[in-house]
Amino acid sequence: MAVVLAAPAVLAHADESHYEVFYTPPDPLPAGEPGDVIRTEPSRLVLEPSGQLGSFVGTGTRIMYRSTDAQGNPVAVTGTYIEPDNPWPGKGPRPLLAYATAPYGMGEQCAPSRLFNQGIHASLDTGFDVMFNLEEGFVATLLARGFAIVVTDGVGLGVHGPMSPQFLNRVAGGTALLDAARAAMRLPGTSLDPDGPVAFWGWLAGGQAALAAAELASTYAPELNVVGTYANAAPTDLAATMPSIDGNFLAGALGWVLRGIQSAYPALEQPIWDSLTPRGVEMLANTGRQCMLQTGIDYMFRHLQPWFKDDLNQMVQADPFKGILAAQRIGNVKPTGPVYFSHNRWDPFGPYAAVVQTATDWCAMGADVTLWTNEAPPFLNKLDVNALLPPFIDAERSIAWITDRFNGAPTAPNCAELSS
Repeated sequence: MAVVLAAPAVLAHADESHYEVFYTPPDPLPAGEPGDVIRTEPSRLVLEPSGQLGSFVGTGTRIMYRSTDAQGNPVAVTGTYIEPDNPWPGKGPRPLLAYATAPYGMGEQCAPSRLFNQGIHASLDTGFDVMFNLEEGFVATLLARGFAIVVTDGVGLGVHGPMSPQFLNRVAGGTALLDAARAAMRLPGTSLDPDGPVAFWGWLAGGQAALAAAELASTYAPELNVVGTYANAAPTDLAATMPSIDGNFLAGALGWVLRGIQSAYPALEQPIWDSLTPRGVEMLANTGRQCMLQTGIDYMFRHLQPWFKDDLNQMVQADPFKGILAAQRIGNVKPTGPVYFSHNRWDPFGPYAAVVQTATDWCAMGADVTLWTNEAPPFLNKLDVNALLPPFIDAERSIAWITDRFNGAPTAPNCAELSS
């Protein structure tokens, strides 16, 4: 009788250990100001792991720079600066886009600056731990058109250590993006003019960060020459977003929100753990180390209440959570420069009505606001199709708007339509 010996299965793992030296912040941080560069190194830029199927027409530099967190404490933030190969064909000096991505997950392996090196991250460390660089097409297109780009990982993401990302925190999101722009301007050997124009770009949580940067610019980074802000599918009112998460493909994003609150408001870390059922504890622990696809697969279409001991609706309508969620709202401070919103009317994650209210409030302050409504009808909305697909449909329109801002073209705000 023949015996067949099967070879043991070989598990694929993406080795992240080589990132640890760069991504571990110095302790203590060196003296300096927000936006000062702490360290840099060359960064491989690929569209997919082999690096052979297409390329970015530019040179990547990984950066670590000083910023401030939600409490105003100095913190190290990582990101990527990309210097274009192509000249800027427009007016004036080369423009800088300060770019905040969609949420790629809470695990440090999910940081955008790491995904630029891989195109596709894949390992089995947290289950089906696969993540794509969802916005590489946007970045590659903008780069080819002569824009310099700096992409922030945001406060707490990517850095090696115990800190969690301060997810959807208005202050931390805005300061990380503003300081990324400052860091790019201070890098040696770039084609940027230190006083040149800057615009903010963001999608989903990155859109909230871009809008927050526009609100904070006048007081936090008044020296920046901000010419515009673009945000697509941005959740402008976190309290209004909470019901949308229930039963959603990204129901596990509630874990990201809770992690963000714990990191930004340390006094609430233990009370949040204490508020959870055993199932909730498992969810919060897992989502804190996963990328987006794994979080979606593990917790898709779940209802939120079974994760909590007490009534969730009552919890978010009472302090401290009521006040914390309200503090993340966009629309209470006049932004610097013109703002362009692109949002689907049936967005399943960031309610359209909340974006209209933010735009209306800004218009009342005299801001230059344009809201483009994507009218793609609702389709498989619990899968977030109407949040994930419209940015690609509207990409050329969005790029044209941001290009016009750098070329000094007049805007066409539609505040009158919003108030009618």
